[in-house]
Amino acid sequence: EMCIRDRDQQPVAPIQFIGQYIKDLSFEAPHAPEIFQDLRETAPDIPISIDCAVRDLKENQHEVTLTVHLEATVGDKPAFILEVAYACVVVLGVLPEEHIRPVLMIEVPRQMYPFVRQIVADITVQGGFPPLMLQLVDFTDLYRRKFADSEELQKEAQAKSMAAMTGGPVSGQNL
Repeated sequence: EMCIRDRDQQPVAPIQFIGQYIKDLSFEAPHAPEIFQDLRETAPDIPISIDCAVRDLKENQHEVTLTVHLEATVGDKPAFILEVAYACVVVLGVLPEEHIRPVLMIEVPRQMYPFVRQIVADITVQGGFPPLMLQLVDFTDLYRRKFADSEELQKEAQAKSMAAMTGGPVSGQNL
């Protein structure tokens, strides 16, 4: 296991989980019990959205919230709607500044995800439906897609400011 040493040479785990909790949970079956008959005849469509947010609490302590929203529909009728916001508080060991956001947005959600999958499976069963087992998620890909635009905008802004300082385009690019 990877450990990083602090100033006193004591090993410090790169990520320390302080607590995990359900921050918000909502389940609706607006067309029960009729929807159960519809589900016997037609498989539901279940689009799923997953998001991750980070909130800084105090020095080196962060709350990471993983939100899953799904709406199972048969035709145009919702079978069930489920939203869970599962959060944790973490303390990070000594990390280079450029690694903090990726660790909080990729590695921490990856470790939280099995708990979210279990909550979704349990709640769908308790709602009268078969257990819904969410597929594994590539949090690196989710991170890249979420921040691709902002990173490109940052690069463009840096290039524009460089062009303004030098009085012309940078690297032959017209911005």
